[in-house]
Amino acid sequence: MKVYLDNAATTQLDAQVLEEMLPYLTEFYGNPSSIHSYGRKAKSAIEKARKVVAKYLNASSSEIFFTGCGTEASNMIIKGAVKDLGVQRIISSRIEHHCVLHSVDTMEKSGVKVDFVNLDSEGHVDYIHLEELLKSSQAKTLVSLMHANNEIGTLLDMQRVSQLCKQYGAYFHSDTVQTIGYYPMDVQQLKIDFLSGSAHKFHGPKGVGFVYISSAVAIKPLLDGGAQERNMRAGTENVFGIVGLGKALEMAIEKMDENRAYLAELKSYMATRLKATIPGVTFNGDQTELGSNYKVLSVSLPPNEKAELTLFNLDIAGIAASGGSACTSGSEKGSHVLEAIKADPQRKAIRFSFSKYNTKEEIDYAVATLAKMFTSATEKVDVV
Repeated sequence: MKVYLDNAATTQLDAQVLEEMLPYLTEFYGNPSSIHSYGRKAKSAIEKARKVVAKYLNASSSEIFFTGCGTEASNMIIKGAVKDLGVQRIISSRIEHHCVLHSVDTMEKSGVKVDFVNLDSEGHVDYIHLEELLKSSQAKTLVSLMHANNEIGTLLDMQRVSQLCKQYGAYFHSDTVQTIGYYPMDVQQLKIDFLSGSAHKFHGPKGVGFVYISSAVAIKPLLDGGAQERNMRAGTENVFGIVGLGKALEMAIEKMDENRAYLAELKSYMATRLKATIPGVTFNGDQTELGSNYKVLSVSLPPNEKAELTLFNLDIAGIAASGGSACTSGSEKGSHVLEAIKADPQRKAIRFSFSKYNTKEEIDYAVATLAKMFTSATEKVDVV
């Protein structure tokens, strides 16, 4: 049996999305910068996708720029804020995705002051400490905090952070790669300056993302070259990828409530089955419905002499999961997220993440496979 439970790393491309993309690989192959009919057809497809993103965010189409990925989007924002907006200080957290942490580190080496907000044991931001940090300096500040952590799923109160940023005159960026297409987003209500997203997290293609830049702020391009994306992102656009992003987001919006209920049920079901089947299992991050991303379940397994082989043995059994962030899988270094929240280093952490294609039968199989690894031969494994 093949079971894919690593949807926080990437998702299966939806067949309808592929169908929408294919003509732009074969028939409508014009360069969108060309003025002839071939180019105009490609340009029109890009603008249609841009309108989908803008409508979802309650933004203007002029505030949406397509990129190669979420990583590029976050780099564009952080480095542009320093270079073009006079940002002298960045406030972030130690559990951000590496595209943010490494960008922040680069800016620190160039002279920007960096502060990290305190976190609790579930990965929640200490909002009182955040306000203290914002109060402590008159330097122009960028706050960069992710909406949902990619490893443990803990959610940020974006409205609260936005209000604090506005109160103290700071810019606010959120890496929303894990939540675009899964949660409603209204930039007018949030009063946020920057958002970043990536298509392959919501059943779109890899190699395409977007950045929202509020019209109230102005940063310059990260890449120099042509005038594509209204001079904000040089290089011929990935037309079929952008088409796929637009279609995937359109489908995600249409089924958002239905998918949320289904995935939340799968997550709850797996947590319940694990607790009933594997003595001593615990979970990382906030596990409440309102405090956690409903598609991510981070599991800490009881100490076991074979724990380090857990992912390998799951893979042998046909089950795809992650030991943490997919961007560091295979690395000998442990998870920076679990280290930051002081998770028990003696426990092997496995991230399971769900999609609309998963079933309870698949979860039963994954739980039973894990149970065989973490219960003794004398204990009965309750297999559903």
